[in-house]
Amino acid sequence: MSTPVIEVENLNLTYGDFHAVKDLTFEVRPGELYALLGTNGAGKTSTLETIEGHRTPTSGTVRVFGHSPGDRKAVRPRMGIMLQESGFSPDLTVRESVGLIGTLTRRTDDVDRVIDVVDLTRKAGTQVGQLSGGEKRRLDFATAVYGTPELIFLDEPTTGLDIQSRDDLWNAVDRLRENGSTVVLTTHYLEEAQQRADRIGLMHQGVFHHEGTVAELTRTLPSVIRFTLGGPAPALPVQAIVGADGSVLVETFGLQKDLALLLGWAENHGVELRDLSAGPTRLDDVFRAIES
Repeated sequence: MSTPVIEVENLNLTYGDFHAVKDLTFEVRPGELYALLGTNGAGKTSTLETIEGHRTPTSGTVRVFGHSPGDRKAVRPRMGIMLQESGFSPDLTVRESVGLIGTLTRRTDDVDRVIDVVDLTRKAGTQVGQLSGGEKRRLDFATAVYGTPELIFLDEPTTGLDIQSRDDLWNAVDRLRENGSTVVLTTHYLEEAQQRADRIGLMHQGVFHHEGTVAELTRTLPSVIRFTLGGPAPALPVQAIVGADGSVLVETFGLQKDLALLLGWAENHGVELRDLSAGPTRLDDVFRAIES
């Protein structure tokens, strides 16, 4: 089995009396897209800052490519980071900003190629301070992927982007992964994690509440069947919550079996199941469950 790109073992981070991260252990495997998600104050940001080498653990071990994140010469050239706000000098142009990051990270690439990838060629000579919010996010992405690093951190990468720019960014991420890059994603757009993550670590109060594939996480809660009855009907064949307006909610861990029962019951009794929908729990339902 390949050596993990990131190894976190019994990580603890404290700020005075506040225990932000508690005995956290996980790994990120080569080539995967790992989504690290968390409720507010879960310790996600502190964990990422430690992995990126910006923070020292209170205790525990963190290894990136087999090295301490503090070993900047060994780790930094192989790592690209897209922060929520990169803080580029407003007086530098787009081209100068991308070139500066290339120099600092000691990765090699063609500045104009990278600018073109994020569709900022027309803005190459524009000062950062004159860019729109979405253009600044594309610049942040450009500097993170300059030189095609082996490990890329994407912190809320699509915030402020329109639909086309989001699609373009994810297409670029797909190409990076095809070339072998490993991606760590944090996002408040849970549908992005659900659609794209190979595995998810879901943090709450400094620990993992769940970790696994989307299917593994969503199986922790029942699937849902919803429909509306147009009028009086015989007793339902499954346990359900029926509203005064005729709305019906069925929560089940046997979706296929219970849906078949309901369809057969409706056919036999001439009952119309209006606005019928059925499907597995979504990731946002899992997220809400740990906050409640």
